[in-house]
Amino acid sequence: MQKKWVISAKRADFKGIANRFGIDQVTARIIRNRDVVGDEAVKEYLQGSLEDLNAPEQMKDILLAAEILQDKIQQGKHIRILGDYDIDGVQSVYILYSALRRCHAQVDYAIPDRMADGYGLNERLVRQAKEEGMDTLLTCDNGIAASGEIALAKELGMTVIITDHHEVPYEKAENGERVYCIPSADAVVNPKQPDCPYPFKNLCGAAVAFKLIQVLYKQMGFPADEAFAYLENAAFATVGDVMDLQGENRILVKEGLKSLNRTRNYGMRALASRNQIPLGAIKAYHIGFVLGPCLNASGRLDTAKRALKMLLAEDECQAAEYAGDLYDLNASRKELTEQGVRQAKEMIEQMGLDKDKVLVIYLPDCHESLAGIIAGRIREQYNRPVFVLTKSEDGVKGSGRSIEQYSMYDEMTKCKELFTKYGGHPMAAGLSLPKERVELFRKTLNENTTLTEEDLCGKIVIDVPMPLSYISKNLVEELGILEPFGKANEKPLFADRDIEIISIRILGKHQNVCRMQVKGKGSAVMPALYFGEPDLFLNFLEERFGSRALAQALAGAGSGMQVSFAYYPEINRYNGRETIQIVVKNFC
Repeated sequence: MQKKWVISAKRADFKGIANRFGIDQVTARIIRNRDVVGDEAVKEYLQGSLEDLNAPEQMKDILLAAEILQDKIQQGKHIRILGDYDIDGVQSVYILYSALRRCHAQVDYAIPDRMADGYGLNERLVRQAKEEGMDTLLTCDNGIAASGEIALAKELGMTVIITDHHEVPYEKAENGERVYCIPSADAVVNPKQPDCPYPFKNLCGAAVAFKLIQVLYKQMGFPADEAFAYLENAAFATVGDVMDLQGENRILVKEGLKSLNRTRNYGMRALASRNQIPLGAIKAYHIGFVLGPCLNASGRLDTAKRALKMLLAEDECQAAEYAGDLYDLNASRKELTEQGVRQAKEMIEQMGLDKDKVLVIYLPDCHESLAGIIAGRIREQYNRPVFVLTKSEDGVKGSGRSIEQYSMYDEMTKCKELFTKYGGHPMAAGLSLPKERVELFRKTLNENTTLTEEDLCGKIVIDVPMPLSYISKNLVEELGILEPFGKANEKPLFADRDIEIISIRILGKHQNVCRMQVKGKGSAVMPALYFGEPDLFLNFLEERFGSRALAQALAGAGSGMQVSFAYYPEINRYNGRETIQIVVKNFC
């Protein structure tokens, strides 16, 4: 898909910001492009620390929840934690279970089976908890949309505490105002409640659990620093659940990565080792694309309890065994995902679905746990909201991944009568519905959508047009202060035109790396790398410049070809030598 290049043109006194904070004007421009405005915000962005985190006591019902837990612990009542099967859910359960055991609570946990139970609370889990003598249910990363199940738990005489971060369900009143549906739990801890005064609304479920433990530990008389043992888990979940890395989330991840890189958790150490990532080198990228998918794979293809057992492992041998299992499960998940992506693309092309602004793809034989990943991959290619649906025992289940201009949760709420169950965020959602409503679901979403062709036009947003000659080691190293990179704090992108391609080599086990020597105006020759699909790049060069020029470049004999690159600069360190190179993200 050809994407339009757009230069971010947000204005500020870049020279003044650079002088006040001792940074390059290029860095100042990037910070402004991340919507960080004002000296206080810039200072927090650059220098934010644990002292800048919001006080957890500001969260609605968090003191009440901690008081209830303390009372139950002191009475020896049985508490069951009910989590979810994804990264955020697993890390949330780990935080609460480990911390409550530290408080000598009578506690266990249950994680829904993705295939048998689906997402979140259900009647079976509630009744099972009662039958097994549970006094209290403590949810994490779910519960806010389970009003019926929580009402049942209350009818059965159980105490219920909700900790969650998902959108609060609502209905539209006759005057158009939203009427929020808060479950009848004894305490509801979720910063997205409309009357919650907590100033930062975009925490993940594990971060909400972490905040609750901070308050509980304080009430139980534990040293305040003890709760920060779970900072690495909250950080891992924040990245793994693809939360915006802005404000408090950015501090949680930045500081949590420091803890993760010296973790004493046997499971995390074993998982990093199995993926050949040395402690000290773990970045947000590794959580999002290497370590996190291993945790997710257990909940997708087996049971999330396997990932939790790895985190709870009490010796290196046990941890290594679980880490190896998760690694192998993730390898299987990758293969099945590729099959699903191919099937989805074939269906889009054969059925003409690419004319739809909202893609609804029914893959009945696809493993339902992979629907969200496949939806995300299709969204990247077609730049449209995508729902991937699969066959389930009682109809159809599915997951959706969206684009910034389309709130999945809001759009699904407009046609909620189609679903047996639904929930999620603006950018991601899950649903269940009868098979006979699949086509009606597709038509309804597309008839209701206000998406325009402009919304669907893929864009490459350039932070700064920057000639290759401006790149220096000092600047590349300074760009490191912008990390951690992730959603809403993406790795910066630069662009230069009239870059001469001197030579090209195709490398890699799967021939998926294009290594070039390039030269910009006034710059020295430097390496450039393009990952992914070199055939697309080579076809582009041949169509524009001809087969002879391409052949010369492939032979290392120069070519005369000049192109524009969107790129990111980095320092390649090898055998004690340091070389500046660029990583090409797009070309034209």
